Amino acid sequence: MPVSDRSLVKTANGPSVLQTLGTVCYMPFLADGIYFCPIHIRECMENAGRMANGDTSWGIEKTCSCFGHRDVNITDELRGRVQEAIATALDDGVKIFLFGGLSDFDDLVYDIVSNFKQERGDDAIKRIFCFPLDKHLHRAPNWFVKKDYEELICPAKSFDGWYRSIYFRNCAMIDMSDIVLFFTDDSGRSGSFKAYEYALKKHKRYINFAN
Repeated sequence: MPVSDRSLVKTANGPSVLQTLGTVCYMPFLADGIYFCPIHIRECMENAGRMANGDTSWGIEKTCSCFGHRDVNITDELRGRVQEAIATALDDGVKIFLFGGLSDFDDLVYDIVSNFKQERGDDAIKRIFCFPLDKHLHRAPNWFVKKDYEELICPAKSFDGWYRSIYFRNCAMIDMSDIVLFFTDDSGRSGSFKAYEYALKKHKRYINFAN
């Protein structure tokens, strides 16, 4: 949902970014409120300073998230397909990659993104882990595997109940994304499949590598 408070971001000597660019910032919208996307709000703040200095060469970076089953058979064919999709996404302007799971598919996407980041020498590529609970930002849970993430965030309000918090965290990640990568089927009504259904409902661009 577009930001509606046009006094949110101001330049030093001109109109707000929102007044100048229209719906440049978006927030995930959940059932009982609106929650700011910290990535895009930060970009607005940075871009406000650039506007004040007359720099109009920048643009909002695109975002990709991924969801998959915990256990996935990582074949050379699957690795090649995912690598090709990520290369295409990078060429299309995707710079931000959101992670939240502890799955083989998440690990595959993370490794491929990390390889591209190193090969291209592109510091603008950001790997961001999304926690389901705000308290995890203050003390990481035991299940969290520390990697070279550029940032740790909690993109949605914390909810009572572990699985409920994960579901709404996933919804927030999808709301923030321009494209979503999946490895999921409808067996067992998994969390990744529920995320897939939500992405369909929101008419998001996606690729499901399980097909």
